Amino acid sequence: MSIKITGVGSYIPNQVEKNSDFQEHEFLYEDGSSFEQSNSVIIEKFKAITGIAERRYIHSELNNSDIAYLAANTAIEDAGIDPEELDYLIVAHNYGDVLHNDVQSDTVPSLAARVKHKLRIKNPRCVAYDILFGCPGWVEAVIQAKAFIQSGLAKKCLVIGSETLSRVVDKHDRDSMIYSDGAGAVIVEATEEEGGILAHETASYTFEEANFIFFGKSNNREKNDSRRYIKMHGRKIYEFALSRVPDAMKSCLEKSGKNIEDVKKILIHQANEKMDEAIIKRFYRLYQTTPPEGVMPMTIEKLGNSSVATVPTLLDLILKGKMEDQSINKGDVVILASVGAGMNINAIVYQF
Repeated sequence: MSIKITGVGSYIPNQVEKNSDFQEHEFLYEDGSSFEQSNSVIIEKFKAITGIAERRYIHSELNNSDIAYLAANTAIEDAGIDPEELDYLIVAHNYGDVLHNDVQSDTVPSLAARVKHKLRIKNPRCVAYDILFGCPGWVEAVIQAKAFIQSGLAKKCLVIGSETLSRVVDKHDRDSMIYSDGAGAVIVEATEEEGGILAHETASYTFEEANFIFFGKSNNREKNDSRRYIKMHGRKIYEFALSRVPDAMKSCLEKSGKNIEDVKKILIHQANEKMDEAIIKRFYRLYQTTPPEGVMPMTIEKLGNSSVATVPTLLDLILKGKMEDQSINKGDVVILASVGAGMNINAIVYQF
């Protein structure tokens, strides 16, 4: 028996926010003081560092659970399964449903319960729950689905990564340009085919790193605002990712029994183009070699950082033939990897 992804789906919003749309924003430092540079210079430097030219936001009438449902429904149809057969429905997110222009995150009932309701699944033995694990949440949820199946507790699982970060960004923080919205989903099930999930690796670093990403006040100190927004210590995250993620990927690959030459693609969390490139270079340096051309497909330039949704949406786009010069073929070995709030890191070695 192997444990494989048998269906994929995603929801990528059609509302495009370009870098030029931030020209009129009032960017401020954390202490509320103004930047010396113009917005044009700030945006130009931002693009050079992150690689992001535009990002996607959901429309005002939609919520996180809505796009999670849309991605899930597509994955179910792609797998050709009856949703009543699902044993687990797991939704990875971080901020719940945040209504447009509202100040509160809504997580009761859970997003998983809401998605199950929208899918009209009657089976009470389909257990629906959420996972909060930072940006690595979807990868971790796939690992959990694998554990359920391997232990005999499940045969089919629906795993979703969905986030609407546009609802929790501080418009006075230049980091707000990083974040975007999106959802990706997969069906994970036991099959008689070869391949599937070969190995996985997870670690949580909390002793000094727990608050590298956090909820904080707006940078506009004159604003009477009770809301809290997603904040991060970018330099600390960059250094942490470069020091920890390559080793985790190497450990995972070694457990899989595969060699570095076997790896055809690395689908890494689309957080920051320069950071991801540095991670991959360091990973290959551990094997005294360099990354092959095209080994790391990127969507961040057009889609930004949609947290838990970046890896599953990337996977869906490639498998559906929607990324130019990118494909995954039967037998290919792929690494899925992520790093994010917690600080958490994880990786999966998977053979199609």
